[in-house]
Amino acid sequence: MERTWQHTTVLLNEAVEALVTKPEGTYVDATFGRGGHSRAILALLAPQGRLIAFDKDPEAVAVANAIEDQRFSIRHQGFAALSELEAGSVTGVLLDLGISSPQIDNPARGFSFRSDGPLDMRMDPTRGQSAADFLATASVEQIAEVIREYGEERFAVQVAKAIAARRQERGPLATTAELAQLVAGAVKTREPGQDPATRTFQALRIFVNAELEELQQALTASLHVLQPHGRLVVISFHSLEDRIVKQFIAANARDVFDRRAPFAEPRAMKLRAIERVKPTADEVQANPRSRSAIMRVAERTDA
Repeated sequence: MERTWQHTTVLLNEAVEALVTKPEGTYVDATFGRGGHSRAILALLAPQGRLIAFDKDPEAVAVANAIEDQRFSIRHQGFAALSELEAGSVTGVLLDLGISSPQIDNPARGFSFRSDGPLDMRMDPTRGQSAADFLATASVEQIAEVIREYGEERFAVQVAKAIAARRQERGPLATTAELAQLVAGAVKTREPGQDPATRTFQALRIFVNAELEELQQALTASLHVLQPHGRLVVISFHSLEDRIVKQFIAANARDVFDRRAPFAEPRAMKLRAIERVKPTADEVQANPRSRSAIMRVAERTDA
C-alpha cells in the first residue's frame, strides 16, 4: 500500500487571519503544499470568494485536484507565475516558502540526508536539472560558490573538492547518503545539534529550484496583482529568504526620490509593513520544523 506523507502547516491561523480581510475577495495561495492554508482560507471565504493556488510539485497538484470547491483552482506552476494574473485582481497573496514535510520525509524525492534516496531535490521532478546532474558536471568553483552562497557553509571549498575527487575516483554521486557521508568528512566542525550536511543540502535545493530568484520575481509580481489594501503574507524558513522579504517590504514602504530629478515628485510608497510573527513556544514544541519560521505581513497602499 502506498504510504501517505503527512504535513503540519506552520503558522496556520496567524497567516490566514492576516491574509483574509474580505471574505468575498480573490486570494492566492502561492505554495499549495498539502493544502493546509488553502483549506483554512476556503473556510473563511464567502460564496463569491475565490482562491487560486500554485505549486510546482505534481504530487501537491494531485492533492489539490481532489478539492471539490467551485471557488478553488490550482495551477501547476511556480509562484513566479503570479505575474500572469490580472493587475489589481487579488485581495491577498500568501507565500509559504521552503519545502513541505512530504518532500523531506519521502526518500524518493532526494531532499533529506536522513534517509537514503536518489540525489534529486527538484520540487518538480519532471522538469529541470537534478542535484546529481549538477554535481556530475559542475566545476569545483561552481559547486563551492553554490554551497557558500546558498548554504552559507564555511567549508564550501573543501566540500566541493571532495565531490570532485570522488567524481574522478569512483564516478558521480547518485544518492543522498553518498553526499551526506562525503560532506561529513569535509566539514571539520559542526554546529551543536546540526548535521554537517545541513547547509550543503539546503544550498543545492535552493540552487536546483532557483528558489531565491523565483522569490524575487513573485514579490515583484505581488505588487502588480494586489488591490489597494490587499495583503502580502510571507512565511520564511531561513535567513536568506527572510532577508529578501524584509528588504523588499522596506524598499517599497517608503517614498523614493530620484536623485537625477531632485524637483520631481517622489515615487509613492507601495507597501505598508504591518507585523512580524514567529511561532509560539507551543507550536514549536508540537512541530519542531516550525522553529525557524518568520512571517512578515504587509499591505498594498492606495498608490
